[in-house]
Amino acid sequence: MEFCPKCKSMMLPAKDKMKCRKCGFEKEKTVSFKSTAARKEREVSVLEESSMGMPTTRVRCEECGNDTAYWWMRQLRAADESEVRFFRCTKCGKTWREYN
Repeated sequence: MEFCPKCKSMMLPAKDKMKCRKCGFEKEKTVSFKSTAARKEREVSVLEESSMGMPTTRVRCEECGNDTAYWWMRQLRAADESEVRFFRCTKCGKTWREYN
């Protein structure tokens, strides 16, 4: 999206130029847009389970006995109630929650 340097209105494409819809200022197109097919071809990276990027804490997993787990908090109920803390074991992947 481009804006007119004179009146700051949004510029619209018109043939091979960009034209201001308010004052009529024109300039050459400088940005080439990719087709949807080109956008679909780009590579998408997905985080691995082992490198989730979440904070860890020392808490014991009842499933495997490991003492390190990822943790995060979510508001599950009304805003006036406390958040719920979730844990996921870094070794076996078991997930459990703790109510505050």
